[in-house]
Amino acid sequence: MQKYLREITENIQKIVRFDSSLAAPAPGAPFGRQTRDCLSFFLGLARGMGFEVHDYDGYAGEVVFGEGEEFAVAVHLDVVPAGDGWTHPPFGGVIEDGKLYGRGAMDDKGPAVICLYCLKALKDEGFMPKRRFKLIAGCNEESGWACMEHYKKVARMPAEGFTPDADFPVIYAEKGILHLRLDFPVENAPFAAFEGGTAANMVCDRAFAAPFTDAGKGVSSPAAGVTLTAEKGALVARGRAAHGSEPEKGANALQGLLGHYAAENAACRRAYDILFGDKLGLCALRDETGNLTMSPDMARFEKGVLSFTVDFRVPATMPLDAVTRALDAAGVPYAVLHAQQPLCNDPNGKVVQTLLKVYNEVTGRQSRPIAIGGGTYARAMQNGCGFGPLGEGEVSSIHQADEYISLQKIGELAEIYYRALKAIGS
Repeated sequence: MQKYLREITENIQKIVRFDSSLAAPAPGAPFGRQTRDCLSFFLGLARGMGFEVHDYDGYAGEVVFGEGEEFAVAVHLDVVPAGDGWTHPPFGGVIEDGKLYGRGAMDDKGPAVICLYCLKALKDEGFMPKRRFKLIAGCNEESGWACMEHYKKVARMPAEGFTPDADFPVIYAEKGILHLRLDFPVENAPFAAFEGGTAANMVCDRAFAAPFTDAGKGVSSPAAGVTLTAEKGALVARGRAAHGSEPEKGANALQGLLGHYAAENAACRRAYDILFGDKLGLCALRDETGNLTMSPDMARFEKGVLSFTVDFRVPATMPLDAVTRALDAAGVPYAVLHAQQPLCNDPNGKVVQTLLKVYNEVTGRQSRPIAIGGGTYARAMQNGCGFGPLGEGEVSSIHQADEYISLQKIGELAEIYYRALKAIGS
């Protein structure tokens, strides 16, 4: 794969320059014009390599190689919004100190390009897979999965496959996902506006409330890692973004902002206790896939109601209604915005064990399959699993400012995915 690394890097630079976050639909572009252009770029690369290519109405694309029983490699080309705090252009593809910066560099455009080139390398060496590989590129993974819904209507999803949009070594189980809007009526609200967050699955890194009169040089924050400052008649909270499935890795600006008002308003205190104090005990729910996590990622105050969009990741062996039953019992109004059932495969199954063997051979480790809280395209398949790109113990920049993929990482992933595809196709 070494001879392809320069091309791979250059094309990752090019593809991250598309701002493929969710935008207003346009003809032939259900998720926005730049997302449409990003998909066209990716399929154009594949077409130029001589692969069979399908474009499913701008919702998703497909690159096909090989003959036999179908096997999916599912990637996504959409991204979460850039957010604040970048020191490099979020859609610049800048390389500095051995790192390629850009939203989507790791999640999931970089791995998508790498997997495409792995298929090219196999094709160039005359290898004909005994499986029909379908490299499926979705365009709405971060905000609803309408891409997969459309794909399943117009094409056939393979029963088996993996997605390079998770963690190594190999993931056999994923928690259930539930996005709810929780509503808290606020009487005598100490603000006329309260707003923050840009995505339901991204820890809020900036929020504000107004009006606010600066009573001093600074305002203390009740949340670690969050700062509160008075700016132009508003109270602004700044934290640190992270993936909504791992809220502990971020610093939620909404926690700092709501915590400030909880000291003076009973409704804000109730909301704070439920959302950040876990008064209902939801985060104590646990099984072999881990504890339930709860991440209030977006907020808005309108018509006397403070609403929060909350990302719940529910242990894989538990029903999603474990959350809604607790909210019903507590009398908290809610609306279901998005729900995905969990993924739970046999950790000793053939696909999981084949991928694990390749990973351990390349890295020299003796790792075992794992479960995660993230939700990936693996659950769109009957027998899907997550396979990288994040390494064991590796610090993640996914969904954060200055997201990057290192040049060393590009080489490592190219070797792992090349060997994995060859092993699956042999």
